[in-house]
Amino acid sequence: MTHGRAPGAPGAHDAARRALRGLVMAATVRIHRPDAGYALDEPETFLGSGYFVAPSWVLTCAHVACGGEGGEVVVVYEPAPGRGMSAVSGHVAAALPEGFGPVPGNWPAPDLALVRLSEPVDHECVYLSERPAAYFGEDKVLYAGWTVVDGRLSLLDGTLTVQGTIGGWTTDVQMRLGDNDLPDGVSGGPVIDPERGEVIGVLKSRSVHARGGTSTGLEQLRTLPVPAGELKAEADDLYQAVVHAHDRYHRDRQRHPDARRQTWADVQSRLGARPGQTLSPDERVQLLGRLADLPPPASTSDLLDLLDSLQDFEAPAPLPAPRGWRDGLGALYEYARDDGALYLVLDYAVHAMTADRPFRAPSTPAAEEALWAGVRLAAQRLGPGRRTALVQRRKARMEARRPAPVAGARRTAASAGDAGRAATGQSSVLVEIVRRGWEPDRCDWSVFVVRSDGEAKRLKEVQRVPLADLATHLSAPLKEAFRQCDTPGRPAVLQVATEHSLLALDVDEWTLGPEDERLGTQRPVVLRCSDRDQLTEYAEYAEYAEYGEYGEYAEYGEYAEHGESGGIGGRHGTGGGGEQSAAALDGDHRLDIDEERRARWRWLHAHPVTAAVLDCDDGLRKPVPPVEELRGLSHGTVPVLCRFDGHGREADTEALAQLVRGGFGVALWRRRHVLPEAVCGEFHRGTLDQIAGPTGAHRLPEAVRDLRLRLRSGRPETFWAHGIALLYDDPHQPLPGAGDLLEAP
Repeated sequence: MTHGRAPGAPGAHDAARRALRGLVMAATVRIHRPDAGYALDEPETFLGSGYFVAPSWVLTCAHVACGGEGGEVVVVYEPAPGRGMSAVSGHVAAALPEGFGPVPGNWPAPDLALVRLSEPVDHECVYLSERPAAYFGEDKVLYAGWTVVDGRLSLLDGTLTVQGTIGGWTTDVQMRLGDNDLPDGVSGGPVIDPERGEVIGVLKSRSVHARGGTSTGLEQLRTLPVPAGELKAEADDLYQAVVHAHDRYHRDRQRHPDARRQTWADVQSRLGARPGQTLSPDERVQLLGRLADLPPPASTSDLLDLLDSLQDFEAPAPLPAPRGWRDGLGALYEYARDDGALYLVLDYAVHAMTADRPFRAPSTPAAEEALWAGVRLAAQRLGPGRRTALVQRRKARMEARRPAPVAGARRTAASAGDAGRAATGQSSVLVEIVRRGWEPDRCDWSVFVVRSDGEAKRLKEVQRVPLADLATHLSAPLKEAFRQCDTPGRPAVLQVATEHSLLALDVDEWTLGPEDERLGTQRPVVLRCSDRDQLTEYAEYAEYAEYGEYGEYAEYGEYAEHGESGGIGGRHGTGGGGEQSAAALDGDHRLDIDEERRARWRWLHAHPVTAAVLDCDDGLRKPVPPVEELRGLSHGTVPVLCRFDGHGREADTEALAQLVRGGFGVALWRRRHVLPEAVCGEFHRGTLDQIAGPTGAHRLPEAVRDLRLRLRSGRPETFWAHGIALLYDDPHQPLPGAGDLLEAP
């Protein structure tokens, strides 16, 4: 990024700053309670500040906007300099984080709200930066807001010094600002990069014991809820609707032939700003406007894949991850090489115009052609080789992309039987939880995005978190991970990897926000065992202690004489259907339990499966069979535990360990502590009916989710499934770090 100085007289840059200030002040509004009526200048109804971000949309702090009654507010603004103040009613369309009541001055971060006006009015809109505020490296920012001075409401502005950040990449991140007073009322006002002439944040709070305060970056708007189903229209996704309206507004203002007022692009040009070292401000607003005419990306996951596919772009995506076309463009600015910046931007535009669409509106073909015309014009600045490459890229992608659904049509969710095929090629989310040995009530955790090729990218890790508070601490990183992995109509699988003693965690019952649905009904939630290797080593040690090396070898030799496999089918004679055990003795005469586990997994996913209740007989508890007997079960068996209570009996935790030692990667149980007196018959019958089937185990994660959905909706025929949990531990997808996870210091 470069910051030039406007050409011309020495005072030209100062004049550009004054023009920028005028644009900011024109878009800054004050927010009142709905009982303001005609008393627009009465401080008693004043709640705070905000600013127009798109036609009929105001961005402010949640603690400001939610200070009204029932989400209703009055927005007071000046349509143009000298025209006097006007008022229009508005409604809070979204507040972040969700689910908090009015707590003025103490709303948790990010503390943002979008207010939708009740009627169209004429007003100015700020220009929103495409890049995260965390990349802001200057030492000063501008701000504006309303406050009460000598009993009267007044608009003020000034400068603040950037003093660092609070928090990490999560929704708690805020910019620390100092060296100026922030009076009551300015919360919700804009924070501006004075060099590039763009708004980067929202004033959140003022310091109680020092000058200055904090601000929240605009990128936190990307964490607005993602619609659960496929988009039928742009308006179905609030984030996309607002940012597209913003970009079209600035494009149209720049094109307007009768416009006499300076536009934001005009002022940015006078400031000498040049986004991404390659685009002029005018080129930028034209490109963003054309991108905003397209349907949005099908999902964050699709957009991340698009960025990864760009040949000249190798950089981690910013957090929160890009969600709209403008976000992807902003990511390119930060990492483009000087000699390839323009080509990278145009290549991105070609990918956007040929991307798979969540829907196709009547205007979409014309929008694609208009974007291509702009790319061809800008490409004249490139050499012939790169111009040709763009043409060929567009042609190849047009031929390869899938047909878009008809606008208004909605694809039905995948059935339980199709779940495994539907998830093919989709990323998943992995949470690893490690109990601290000397602090058993605390744990360390990591959140990963696991791409379809198995590559795992760690998003966040934290140590010494109370087990009881896991859901709260994991909320923000899990929401970010889901946004990166979910695709329309196909929520990503959540894998939870823990040691066997924590497999009783009811992760499927967690909610990530007060208004959110349980995770187990939102998406498939499966469990994995992270200490499998240690348990397996223990099983092998116990086996040798019992049989002795030579006795074991002699037994294997006896079966070999009869032409049988040393393992499940040969050793115990219960293989069935001619299936062969993959277990074999190595040079040290030890069974290869890992290969046996992989063989079970392959069989379960290629053949019909059956369920076997192992710990209950007609309602009476019985011990889970020993490891050797478990390994004799057919490869097509999914073991089921009926009596499991991980919170009540050490023997139940040991029962899970037995299954792991036996080489099972798929198992089912119910947590009886939620209904300790429940009878067993319906559970036995239900698991047999739900698990047995001709299509293999790949359908089980979605089948269990479907059970939870029907249970949640009050279907009595599914009440037997209350507390159900699924172990689904793919041996072909090792955990990151080969099982090392987080090592406690």
